[in-house]
Amino acid sequence: MKNFLVKTIANAAALAVAAWVLDDITLTGGNTGKKVLTLVLVALVFGLVNFVVKPLVKLLTLPLFILTLGLITLVVNALMLLLTSWVADTLDLSFHVQGFWTAVLGGLIISIVAWVLHLVLPDNED
Repeated sequence: MKNFLVKTIANAAALAVAAWVLDDITLTGGNTGKKVLTLVLVALVFGLVNFVVKPLVKLLTLPLFILTLGLITLVVNALMLLLTSWVADTLDLSFHVQGFWTAVLGGLIISIVAWVLHLVLPDNED
């Protein structure tokens, strides 16, 4: 449970950094509390998309991973971010990613920030 909470917080922080850095990733809403709640909910959706859909996409695109020496990961991460944006829109959460190239940059930023946060934050199952 602690590991799940840490990963959700790390994903929420990474999504916040991406929304802060890139103008085409928008997080709208009223006050700061509502934005934080929206970020946590979007982080949960992002985690669910990465847990359920991403392994299937990676399996189906395995030849492309080999052919591009793993660079297709940027495209897969962008597609997962776009899917998260679509699901968030369906759930009426005020998070939106505008465009594929924004999603590529956002996916890169989220990956780097989440990696750094996972290094800093504890992730053991105690």
